[in-house]
Amino acid sequence: MRWLLALFCLSFITVSQASAVETLNGKVIEKVLVLKSAHQLQLIMDGKPVKTYRISLGKRPKGAKLMEGDKRTPEGFYWIDWRKTSNNFNLAMHISYPNITDSARARREGVDPGGMIMIHGTPDTDDTPEDLFHTLDWTDGCVAMRNRDMREVWNLVPDGTMIEIRP
Repeated sequence: MRWLLALFCLSFITVSQASAVETLNGKVIEKVLVLKSAHQLQLIMDGKPVKTYRISLGKRPKGAKLMEGDKRTPEGFYWIDWRKTSNNFNLAMHISYPNITDSARARREGVDPGGMIMIHGTPDTDDTPEDLFHTLDWTDGCVAMRNRDMREVWNLVPDGTMIEIRP
């Protein structure tokens, strides 16, 4: 019976988060597209980009993520599956890495694929102002963006949205 109550609560949280998402011209964003080589994150609606943002990637941006600690940003198809506020990175939206392909490749190689890949903001303190990070690839494999851009994406992209990350 407890599992039923937990399921009900989780579904209520998901619905309440989705209802807080803003729309563009009455439509919801259908896909997030990351173009690693262009350092862009695009919000896709009706098959076309409607918003484009400059992003930072893992410290080793070329190539797909293979294992924990390789400082690479994954490549492939994933979902935005949950979100949180972050003391270090403002807002953060979780990417469902590893997918089945990533897990199988890591298993074949005998390595841990890693996890906790997010789209997130940047630190912004007196010691580390946000502008220091904007043009660098500095993450451990996440996709980072300016905090004002992250707030906009947070408000426009609901949980459950597909994200495609291309080389």
